[in-house]
Amino acid sequence: MDTIFAQATALGRAGVSVVRISGPLAHEVSAKMAGKLPDHRGTALRMIKDRDGGFIDQALVLKFDGPQSFTGEDVVEMHLHGSIAIMRRVLDELGQFEGVRLALPGEFTRRALENGQLDLVQVEGLADLIEAETEAQRKQALRVLSGALGDKIENWRKALIRSAALLEATIDFADEDVPVDVSDEVRDLLTGVEIALSQEIEGTKAAERIRTGFEVAIVGAPNVGKSTLLNRLAGREAAITSNIAGTTRDVIEVRMDLGGLPVTLLDTAGIRDSTDEIEALGVNLAYRRASDADLRLFLLDEGDATPMPPLEDDLILTSKADLTGMPFPSISGKSGEGIEELLKEIEHRLSKLASGAGLATHARHARAMEIAQTGLQSAKVLLDNGPDQYDIASAELRMAIHALEVLVGRIDAENLLDEIFASFCLGK
Repeated sequence: MDTIFAQATALGRAGVSVVRISGPLAHEVSAKMAGKLPDHRGTALRMIKDRDGGFIDQALVLKFDGPQSFTGEDVVEMHLHGSIAIMRRVLDELGQFEGVRLALPGEFTRRALENGQLDLVQVEGLADLIEAETEAQRKQALRVLSGALGDKIENWRKALIRSAALLEATIDFADEDVPVDVSDEVRDLLTGVEIALSQEIEGTKAAERIRTGFEVAIVGAPNVGKSTLLNRLAGREAAITSNIAGTTRDVIEVRMDLGGLPVTLLDTAGIRDSTDEIEALGVNLAYRRASDADLRLFLLDEGDATPMPPLEDDLILTSKADLTGMPFPSISGKSGEGIEELLKEIEHRLSKLASGAGLATHARHARAMEIAQTGLQSAKVLLDNGPDQYDIASAELRMAIHALEVLVGRIDAENLLDEIFASFCLGK
């Protein structure tokens, strides 16, 4: 296997830049450039030189012996001064050694997966951690990266394997020293996994929303103050405001951090009947995006009705509180009246939605768990039909086990790996 290297920190000038080297030649090549390496997990200040003995930089060198490293291989890191010229020179020098090449995007993490240092779910957690913009995203990604979901899946897998083994033993060794009736133990095992799976599946939507962001749609008639409210909530001029009705025709999106939660505000077109073809398209889009949003803010003028049925957590507000009074809570995007209270209320309502989040954060996770759940439930029904159908029940459990193994990357993960690692930087 090749030895790989890459810059592990952001491109450009910085206080410190890190080069990571991993593979069978990592220690040998690094020693040629840095001299004597420190002990395992040790550090040493070394002069980095080229192959002709020319001085490149002074660096802090860290050494890791495989398999006790991120990749599971021999690894060296050089913490260099953050000069573009220094980094370029070190990378050029490394590329001259035989058997050593520049890493592909995500190749360090891919090797960690292949060497059993991480499972596929942890890899996704690492990718989410790198992309995290808010506190809630950071905490959630760390929980996944810690292996908490992988541990759950492994426990489910072991319980299903035990159940299938008991059923198959009953079939294959009916005349030998095997319990006559294993159905009670199998049923207890399957019920425990089924309950845990159901809870995790139920929490997937909220977890995925934390990862991708909650959507809050501002909905109302034309010229009711939606764009002005969006600008006030965003703290900047994100949308054009005008006294002319129908100014907003497309959906304007603004991302923000609200109490640690990632939120995307949606300024939708004013909802009304229109003979203007372009405006009508905007109104239809507004309906769709508002229907799919996690929370809707309905802005009403006096006498207005909500343009679509509000859900339990939706907020109905009076717009332009600086001009009129209404029985609903009043806000003004123009003066800022009621905005602070509105932000707190949005945060409160979204926090309730987020509180049900599980560890599974991707739609892929939910699909795999649903397949496992279906196989498990079918097996329970077959189990109740008696020993004559234990072979079919066992086959259903094998299908459920397969789904869980795909989920953590034990099998059938090659195509998915290419997609996941393509989003990683070279040094990760």
